[in-house]
This record gives sequence, C-alpha cells and structure tokens, in this order.
Amino acid sequence: MDNHKYVILCPDGMADFPVEELGGKTPLEYANTPHMDSIANKGITGLIKTIPDGCLPGSDIGSMSILGYDPVKYYTGRSPLEAASMGVELGANDAAFRLNLVNILEENGNKVMHDYSGGHIDTESAAKIIQTFQERLGGDKISFYPGVSYRHLMVAHDLNINGLKTVAPHDIPDKVIDEYLPHGTGSKDILDIMKKADVILKNHPVNLERVRDGKLPANSIWLWGQGVAPSMPTMKEEYGIGGSVISAVDLVKGIGKYAGLTVINVPGATGYLDTNYKGKVDYGIESLNSGDFVYIHVEAPDEASHEGSVSKKIRAIEDFDTFIVGGMLEGLRKFNEYTLMVLPDHYNPVKLKKHTPEPVPFCWFSTRIKINSAKNKYHSNFYTEAMAQNSGLFFNSGSLLFKGFLNSFQDFI
Repeated sequence: MDNHKYVILCPDGMADFPVEELGGKTPLEYANTPHMDSIANKGITGLIKTIPDGCLPGSDIGSMSILGYDPVKYYTGRSPLEAASMGVELGANDAAFRLNLVNILEENGNKVMHDYSGGHIDTESAAKIIQTFQERLGGDKISFYPGVSYRHLMVAHDLNINGLKTVAPHDIPDKVIDEYLPHGTGSKDILDIMKKADVILKNHPVNLERVRDGKLPANSIWLWGQGVAPSMPTMKEEYGIGGSVISAVDLVKGIGKYAGLTVINVPGATGYLDTNYKGKVDYGIESLNSGDFVYIHVEAPDEASHEGSVSKKIRAIEDFDTFIVGGMLEGLRKFNEYTLMVLPDHYNPVKLKKHTPEPVPFCWFSTRIKINSAKNKYHSNFYTEAMAQNSGLFFNSGSLLFKGFLNSFQDFI
C-alpha cells in the first residue's frame, strides 16, 4: 500500500429504533454528534448488511463483516475468536465456550436471567472465581481461562459439539432460563458443569464480599458461543493491507489476530462507559506511523442498550463522537492522506435490550475525493439511521463495503 491511512471506527450496537421518550428520535438522532455529522456532510452515507441471512446478530458476525470477511464462509463460533485473543491455542479436538459470570434470580419458583454481566463484576474479582473453577473443575477434559470483567473462556477437550445449541445470556434479559439452557449433543456435560459452578459460586468469598458491599453476586455461569478454530486468510493476503485492531473485547481482538492484524491492548480499556477513549485514539494514531490501517472498536453503546438505559446510550454515543471520532480527526491531521469510516456492527435497540439484524448506517470520508455535496446523491447533512436509509446506497455484504472503503467508492461517487 502507499502512505494513505485507513481507519474504521465502530461504536458497537449504536444503531437503534425511534424511542418514545426521545420524541420519536433514535438515540443517535437525539445525541449531539458534530464529528460524525461532519463526516457524513463531507463524504457519503449508506447502509451495509453486516449480518448475513441465517447468522445471529452479534459483534462476532458484525465485526467480521466490517473487516471484509464473509461470516458464512469463515465463522465457526464466537469463542474460538476470544480464545485467539487470549493466547489460547485450540487443538484439533478442542471446543471453546464463552463463559459469562451472570446473576440469576429466583422468581415464583423460576430461575430468571437477571444480569448477563454478574453486576459488571470487576476483572480482578472475576479472575479469582475462574481460578477456583480451574482448581476444582479443571483437568484433562475441561480448562478455564480468565478474561475481562464477566467475559471468560472454557475449553472442552474431546467433546462433540455438533448439534449443540446455546443462547447468549444478553439475549434473554428477565426471562425464565429453562427453555434457553444448552440442549442437543453434549448438553448433558455442559449442564453438569454449570450446576457444579453454581455450588462453588454460592459461598465463594468474592460473592460473599459483593453481597456485603451491596453489589450483585455472580451466582451462576452461562456457557454459550461454542466453536472450533477457524481458518481464514490474513487481511494482507486478501486485500493487500495490514495494520492493527484496538478493542476491549476479546472476540474482536481474536478476529484481528486471525486477520493478521496487530492487536493493541490499551490500558484502561474496559468495554464500558468508563473506558479509556483517549488512550484508544492515541494508540491508534501511533499505530498508523508504521501501519496502513486501524480498526477501533468501542463496546459502550452496546452495553448501555443491553442495560435498557436510554440515558447511558446517549452518553456513550456522545462520548464516542467527542473522544473517538473527534480525537481521531484531530490526530489524522499529521497524515496528508487518509480515509475514515464510522459504522456500528449491528443494531441493539435499547427497548429490546438485544441485537437485531437490520442493515446498519455507515458514513465515510476520504481526503482523496473532493465531493460536491450539491451533486452527490449519497450526501447527508447528518449521520443517522434515517439519513443512511434515505441515501439509497446499500451494500449487501461486508466484503463489498470493505472493497469500496479501500477504493474510495469510485463506482458510487
């Protein structure tokens, strides 16, 4: 590649539906986002189908699409991507599982998914729990690995998962869990592990301390997202470009590893509203001194939606615009030529508190192209879901969008 720099910024789960208390506006429409609006105004907007038909709407599928990979062809499960990020190499007979520390309540004799994040348990406390699992449940057949906050990894050795069905805990908020428990091939072993974990968690010192402090205990685990190691070409092999990925989320970093990108771990990147926005931008700009491309992923809007908090989602969007988009635009001034695109990986309507598969809005700008907004039919004054829908520009796959992103959408401008 030449000295041109390529940047994609992803506010996870930002796309949303109109919200009644916001006067019928979406959180993105309601939020103050001058930097994203500026990109839309100077460049183009449109829609991209990040979730192919038959795929579940999630950050794994969405980010894989955004980075130009066809999930139908390359996706083997969420957890193998997280394993790669954590430096866990999967053997030929290994199956990786995401392990969520969750909070389940008893209501009228039923067990209900109260909190998919175990009260957003801190990483240090969670690591103590995972260590206990490894000591008491780990061995030749099962291994446990600590991750970040509530997100962890379990690897099953020599377990047949063909036909095993699981559900993400954030997709069943406040629902009775019985019909969503793992089922199919291998489910008996998985359910047995979950039951044993519940016994350990009931009187674990971490949970006893959390209860004393008025915090939700992580009183159960939820195993899901299982899969085996994928095989996919690097981005350099597929598109002739290399670079870096920045995220607090293991699955996004895992996609980056399989894509041959350098994974940059930013201190203070939490995957929540308190993440180190400035650090992500600073590390991203620094990476462009030696690389061509950087993908910066921010989890906060998605977490706010899963909580069902309109106010937190608006805050997350505005912080993303101010610190990530604004900071990146400022940092890119040191480079003569650059191309920048902003888009979420999927919808996460705050009222539903779960992902949905609608095509998401993107906005794009490049110093290579001088766009006459009066003549450009894909021009928008603002970056919103409605503006992107009204532009008429639509890509039905991530690979087509990524090629357009690299080639300055020359066929459309």
